[in-house]
Amino acid sequence: MRMNGSPERVRRAGGQAGAGELLELVRSGRAVTRGALQQATGLSRATVGQRLDRLFRAGWLREGAGGPVDSPLGGRPSITLEFDDAHCVVLAADLDTRHARAAVLTLTGEILAEHAGPLVVGEGPEVVLAELGRWFGELLEKTGRPAADVCGIGLAAPGPVDTGTGRVVQPPMMPGWDGYDITGRLCRAFTEHTGAPAVPVLVDNDANLMAYGEQRAGHPDCAAFVLVKVSTGIGAGVVVDGAIYRGIDGGAGDIGHIRVGADALCRCGSYGCLAAVASGGAVARRLAESGVPAASGADVRDLLAAGHPQAAALAREAGRRVGDVLATVVTLLNPGVLMIAGDLAGTPFLTGVRELLYQRALPRSTAHLDVVTSRLGERAALIGAGALVVDHLYAPERVEERLRALGV
Repeated sequence: MRMNGSPERVRRAGGQAGAGELLELVRSGRAVTRGALQQATGLSRATVGQRLDRLFRAGWLREGAGGPVDSPLGGRPSITLEFDDAHCVVLAADLDTRHARAAVLTLTGEILAEHAGPLVVGEGPEVVLAELGRWFGELLEKTGRPAADVCGIGLAAPGPVDTGTGRVVQPPMMPGWDGYDITGRLCRAFTEHTGAPAVPVLVDNDANLMAYGEQRAGHPDCAAFVLVKVSTGIGAGVVVDGAIYRGIDGGAGDIGHIRVGADALCRCGSYGCLAAVASGGAVARRLAESGVPAASGADVRDLLAAGHPQAAALAREAGRRVGDVLATVVTLLNPGVLMIAGDLAGTPFLTGVRELLYQRALPRSTAHLDVVTSRLGERAALIGAGALVVDHLYAPERVEERLRALGV
């Protein structure tokens, strides 16, 4: 709260702002000079200088160009402060049912090296995570960065995730993964292929991380953001006030298993789920039944890109089914942006979504709604996974602990 026109003060719970709070102010752009940090925190010039000195010695901050001169009397411009995104790198991977993508990223989300290839989650976690470890080693060699520069790993998984443990929970499209220690195995695979010490591994649902990446990259001012991924399955990610909304145990956004009154058998074992009738897998199945070669959402995407009329008609029909469900989602959450992503995120599907969404949702819920398609494309989950790791490691409450471990 602002009082009497003074800036809102940033303080650690129970005391003064620490180095972590100062770093957060710089990273967010809210205060990027020493004077602005003093004003935002209420700390003295000497105390701000001491806290910043620790961040400089850790290599986490650097000085940028001079800022504007605030005083009407002139004087030297203030030196700006910047988060140094070159002192470490992050590894990220995005698993789909039949393929995966991995990358090395800077701390600000720039992709330095990337690899995509077939990788079937049905082969089980041991095989898949070992292969990701090998990919990580090869990608680091391409960048020329030593494995010791890696500060953490982020993984996007196509199933519900308990983020407290990093384990997927009853994932319908990941046989053999339920309750498996993903973080431990991926960390070991990384060390086995690089020789580097263990690093933190964070796992989240792919739609969550796509939403996180897209919201930060293209819609940072949107306070309520929803992304719907329609590929082999259907899932949604929700970002509220800049943070992923996961629900109590990671189950938020699992709209693919909302019952829609159909009698089709879903991969989760139930009948009538939205994913069973409107996902890329469902469209592929209907195409195959009519003699068109298609086995997955990726195959449907290729047919849509080629202008296949039957694929387009089925995609539009699937969009209408999804739009019917999204009318309820939009009425409940009242988002500013609804983004459609995944294999089916083209004109036919989007047309179908809009037809039913605007027909069924309350006008008040859609008056300020933008329905858009992905900006980051296939890299969205990678960028979201990288951001998740960075936000975890450089969170104010964790900075002090890490600085002490570095001896600064």
